[in-house]
Amino acid sequence: MAAATAVVSRRGTDQFRGLFTDTWDVSCTLDTASIATTATTTDTVTVPGVALGDMVIGMSILVSEAGLMRRAYVSAANTVTIVSINPTGSSIDLASTTLQLMIGRPVQ
Repeated sequence: MAAATAVVSRRGTDQFRGLFTDTWDVSCTLDTASIATTATTTDTVTVPGVALGDMVIGMSILVSEAGLMRRAYVSAANTVTIVSINPTGSSIDLASTTLQLMIGRPVQ
């Protein structure tokens, strides 16, 4: 498991007008290891303040994902996990890139 580096985070609620009690706009550098055919890897991002139950609303990456499937979720306090699945017929090794995450804490 690799950890993301160069994390920048912005908090606020202005984007969703009452749907969330808090939001995070996260930008970080992600360098996922090479992923073999049909394999799965995980990376983590430390995001101060997030908690279980918070939602990763969106994720964007600045390189072609070359067929990878990705999912991001809050896996523990202050931690977002990015799961990368390679369903293709060959190994994939993406370049280091910027990952953007939008996270929200739903109104309970």
